[in-house]
Amino acid sequence: MSHAITMPALSDTMSNGRLVKWNKKPGEAIKKGEVIAEIETDKAVMDLEAFEDGYLSGPLAAEGTEAPVGQVIGYVSDDRKEAATAATPSVAAPSAAAPPVAAAPQPAKAPDAKAGNGKAAEAAAAAPSISPVLAASMGSMRPAVLRRARPAPVTPAAPAAGSASATPAAPVAQSAIQAGPPYRIERASSLRQAVARNMIACATTPSFRVTAQLPLKTLIAAAQERKYSLTLSLARACATTIVAHPLFNAAYTAEGLARRERVDVGIAVDNGDGLITPVLRDVAGRSMAELAQDWNSLREKVKSRRLTPAEYSGATFYLSDLGVFSVVYAFDSIIPPGAAAILSVAAARPQGAFFTLACDHRVVFGADAARFLETLQQNLKDPGKLLA
Repeated sequence: MSHAITMPALSDTMSNGRLVKWNKKPGEAIKKGEVIAEIETDKAVMDLEAFEDGYLSGPLAAEGTEAPVGQVIGYVSDDRKEAATAATPSVAAPSAAAPPVAAAPQPAKAPDAKAGNGKAAEAAAAAPSISPVLAASMGSMRPAVLRRARPAPVTPAAPAAGSASATPAAPVAQSAIQAGPPYRIERASSLRQAVARNMIACATTPSFRVTAQLPLKTLIAAAQERKYSLTLSLARACATTIVAHPLFNAAYTAEGLARRERVDVGIAVDNGDGLITPVLRDVAGRSMAELAQDWNSLREKVKSRRLTPAEYSGATFYLSDLGVFSVVYAFDSIIPPGAAAILSVAAARPQGAFFTLACDHRVVFGADAARFLETLQQNLKDPGKLLA
């Protein structure tokens, strides 16, 4: 008897997952709780554990396949012989390489009613056949598709009201793309899709920004002396400032303000493919030595894409530091859901660095932001106390 292995929901926001690799081969014994595969979620690569003892059995979804949560990607069999002989499709994931540019399409001719069925049959015969089981295992993964630009209509005729053939107008961006040069559609990574969803969710937050030039030279010297990263030291400075201005640790909800008693700082990190925010817990209340140890561990997990949802969720305040890029004069950031503010820190210069505080106007106001930056300035000038 075989039991289906389905794509698991490994986080609250996960709707699809990508099968990175199988750790076992068909016919090999597996134990309950043993890691049998690696699944890429929207922000991390996580382990898929066996739910019972048995033998891994095909057909298995190909490595690189994307599938929605709940879709079958393999099986666990009670019988070793049955598992070893089960059909296993050998299908590689679609190549990320761009296909060759096709010739410009010629104007299509009106189809011949008599020849229509014959041409359809020829097309069907030429198409590769895929078994229903394999089709199910492949999920929604599709190769990149080359598009040719088509002239955008200048004054399209509006369909009659109530007409069955009426369709929504093409988005402006789509029309602009089609009016340009040839292009191809390349599927965004899971992380980039997650970032896009978060940015859309943030777009409705009524926000404002306040920028100040603050001293960094003293903090940089103190952090180097104690062998702490500047980003970690800035997170500590923010958390200490929030203790004096607790509104910046709150979040707006329909029922009122959610007041948090612990300062958890989400720190924006570029992992090469997108942006993720590992969260340091209790940044104001713990020692710098403890925080440094946690921060080093989080950064290693970012590199290997092994952060768990608990490690990148639930921040009460956010920090984005682009100070390592000397060309960055100033910038601002979008406030993530569940926070009242995010601080953007640009490159340090002799006169100081530009700090831009983006705030949720439902929680704090301009004068609150100004007072926050004043207190932050005082904390930056006293790194001995700050980094103790």
